[in-house]
Amino acid sequence: MARGGKGKGVLIHALTEASGMPIAGRTTPANEDERAQVVPLLDAVKVRTGRAARKRFKVLAADKGYDSKALRHRLRRRGTRAQFPKRVWKTKKTRGRPLKNDTPRFQAERAFAWLQTKYRRLVVRWERLTTCFDAFLGLGIIHMWVQRLIVG
Repeated sequence: MARGGKGKGVLIHALTEASGMPIAGRTTPANEDERAQVVPLLDAVKVRTGRAARKRFKVLAADKGYDSKALRHRLRRRGTRAQFPKRVWKTKKTRGRPLKNDTPRFQAERAFAWLQTKYRRLVVRWERLTTCFDAFLGLGIIHMWVQRLIVG
């Protein structure tokens, strides 16, 4: 869900669908907590169906940096199953066989690769204003969806 180093700079958080197309994007400074951006990203998406707009996802997959009890509890209250691998603590002794990591993480990584290869302005941040950078991120996501709909 997030891309970027932890030094100076900006993190791009993206919510993607199962095929890897980004649905929503958000930027934060690189030194902020990534887990705090999950719920605002989920709130940014409204799924239109024939009846009414719904904001509930069945499954949310992310990497092990998002694993926390508080986030899992919040997602469970929303009706979303968190598919995060458990963080492994080096001081904690584990018994038994290791758990299989079946988190489909490559879809989000593919979306970041598409954004970085197609839109150079998102790789090198020339804008001084955050709103301008967020606007270019939104334009990149819209452009990717328009290309997908045209090519089909």
